[in-house]
Amino acid sequence: MNQAKKNRLPLYIGIPVILLLLFVRFGLYFLKSDGFSGLSMLLPVLLLGFILFALCTSALFAAWVYQDCKERGDDPVLWAIVVFAATPFIGLLIYFLRRSEIKTTCPACGQRISAKANYCEECGAHIEKEETRIMEKQGTRRLAWIAAGIVSMALMLVCLTGFIVSAAAGKGVNTDAASDDRVWNLGTISMNYSACQDGVWKLDFRRASQGFVKEQNMTIEDADAQLLRADISCGTVPDGAALILWLVQGDTVKSMDVTNLPQPLEYPLCAFENGEVHVRLQINGVEDTVSEIYIQ
Repeated sequence: MNQAKKNRLPLYIGIPVILLLLFVRFGLYFLKSDGFSGLSMLLPVLLLGFILFALCTSALFAAWVYQDCKERGDDPVLWAIVVFAATPFIGLLIYFLRRSEIKTTCPACGQRISAKANYCEECGAHIEKEETRIMEKQGTRRLAWIAAGIVSMALMLVCLTGFIVSAAAGKGVNTDAASDDRVWNLGTISMNYSACQDGVWKLDFRRASQGFVKEQNMTIEDADAQLLRADISCGTVPDGAALILWLVQGDTVKSMDVTNLPQPLEYPLCAFENGEVHVRLQINGVEDTVSEIYIQ
């Protein structure tokens, strides 16, 4: 009994630790920068629920495999780890293809024989079915792990479906480039390079979905004296395409078309206050664009 408890100890400790780390990760993300600004709390809650129920599903199926392996003489810890790490679907498939038959010991000669056998294959002794009935009872108890795993998987799918539907419908997702909240994109972008070093934001992209917004927060130290400088080159500009530069700080919003700049832009910041400002590029069909933006 003590040995069994020791074998389960990694599961008892590991699963709560993983769940705790997930909560800490979400908490740190919320505190960092603007966290979930621009998102309805329903979306991160659904995403967190999906992750938690996915982990619970894996853990419950891994627990069933652990118990099943013990009866079959396989390595229970190894297979529980395989099922948990490989997701329950792939892990269970591998396990069912690999698992060995349940065997018992002949009371007459000690030979390992099938638990379904009525007579020993070695000595021919009749096998009493008392042990088999005990194993059937144990199997019934193990069904609780499977039932709980199925319920957890159903809740996982509900959270995932809710997240996808809400995100696809744009409900609770801020996509307004003029908003002071964080802008969340529902489209895609094909980037070569994007980084901000020493206050200089460099963005090099090939193409993006219509209306995709890339943003970088910058700091104005002297609004009356400083300028926003932008050197932007759009390599491919289809008919009707445009690249819009947005500056957003609270209720102060400025936008300008920077698709075909004859020379680097120098924009005064006197309309803004000292502090952080959202600098955004809204991509409306332009391609092969290279930009370098900074405040000086």
